[in-house]
Amino acid sequence: MSKKEETLDPSNWGEMEKLGLQMVSDMMQYLASVRERKVWQAPPEEVREYFRQPPPAEGDAPEKIYESFKENILPYPTGNIHPRFWGWVMGNGTPFAMLADMLAAGINLNQGGGNQAGGLVEAQVIEWFKQLFGFPSDSSGLVVSGGSMANLIGITVARYAHADFDLRKEGLYGSQKRMMVYASKEVHNCVNKSVDVLGLGSDSLRLIDVNENYEIDIEKLKAQITSDRNAGMQPFCIIANAMTVNTGASDDINALADLCEKEKMWLHIDGAIGAMLALADKYKHIVKGMERADSIAFDLHKWMYIPYEAGCVLVRKKDQHYKAFSLQAAYLQHEVRGMAAGDTWFSDYGIELSRGFKALKIWMSMKEHGFKKFGRMVAQNIEQVQYLKSLVLKNPDLELSAPAPLNILCFHYKGKMSEVNALNALNKELLLQLHESGVALPSYTTLNGNYALRVANTNHRTVQSDFDILIDKVLELGRKLEKIPA
Repeated sequence: MSKKEETLDPSNWGEMEKLGLQMVSDMMQYLASVRERKVWQAPPEEVREYFRQPPPAEGDAPEKIYESFKENILPYPTGNIHPRFWGWVMGNGTPFAMLADMLAAGINLNQGGGNQAGGLVEAQVIEWFKQLFGFPSDSSGLVVSGGSMANLIGITVARYAHADFDLRKEGLYGSQKRMMVYASKEVHNCVNKSVDVLGLGSDSLRLIDVNENYEIDIEKLKAQITSDRNAGMQPFCIIANAMTVNTGASDDINALADLCEKEKMWLHIDGAIGAMLALADKYKHIVKGMERADSIAFDLHKWMYIPYEAGCVLVRKKDQHYKAFSLQAAYLQHEVRGMAAGDTWFSDYGIELSRGFKALKIWMSMKEHGFKKFGRMVAQNIEQVQYLKSLVLKNPDLELSAPAPLNILCFHYKGKMSEVNALNALNKELLLQLHESGVALPSYTTLNGNYALRVANTNHRTVQSDFDILIDKVLELGRKLEKIPA
């Protein structure tokens, strides 16, 4: 008698469907009631202890596992779905996009390539953003995990496109000149990582000073490029910030595009945050010139509120993008018929062969809301932060730490104090207590040696009055720490 064969499908589909419907119902209620909960709370020791259990040798009932999720995971997330979460730069996600993720997991297609509908969806998403950002119709793109991967891909293509030797065969050993990348000192840390991963070395990344508005100093950039050329190096890529993560500053993209044309360099834009300004009629002038870039990196889980992970990169010249990543094995030959056909194999345009169906939630969200509504949400977030700015400016106990032209605002409690180290210590403790209170969650940065509370508003659930709650709590905690009576 043959051994009974097993499967991972449920023994009772009806019971699994019932549990699945309960999960959907619970999550909808969880999202609908988010304002009633604390923004964030730390997992207690008993929860941490639960996750020290050894691996299970035998399985458990799905209902029991789900109960464990509700008890040990659901109450202790990052908190970024809450209306008063403004830490780092994180979007909220939406209920419909959450369901799209479920659908993507259900069909579980591999988005590496092939003749299947997922490829058509991703191609359309890329085409939409090419049109919205003014990129040529014959340019290319790729949906990725986020801005870090998008920036890595853009800089990788730039390196291949500007190498004057066989980079694929010889690696960096074939270069007679050090290849140089340029960005402002306010550029995101993922650029440092990209340069490191590409083997260029930190000496190949020039971080240029910024002006009083935290924008790259173009005259200093020009001087550095000239100096490096004279020293026998090869400047090949300038990275423009379409909003920096610290202060929300944007570089002069048109000026940098002019410089790249003159110097025959690659212009890459880190638009992880600010690329979405192109969708807002009132603010799109800030990223004017973005359409002239050779590549653009942008996130959709930030200012388009898509659930993690969702990023994208566009590359002006498709052949350069393809040449940088395409390496076909015998078992991956592209055919004209069958499943191995398909117009585009996205694995030819990035690092990953196995890829999830991230494009579905983007596609469904765009279809649900339309780009004009996303543009209105971007403008709304900016106007809300400008209201917060007015609250800070009119309160003598608070002070702006940097200009706040858009949706990122840095400020600190100063009270009657003037000594820098004491102020920094107070504001750091204030922020920690603010997090622990569960009332609101901004993050932090250091600007010119001063510790600052940092609000980055990419939150579609925020309303203006949430900032009144924030300021009231900051003043309460600040005066308590300074020991001033209310």
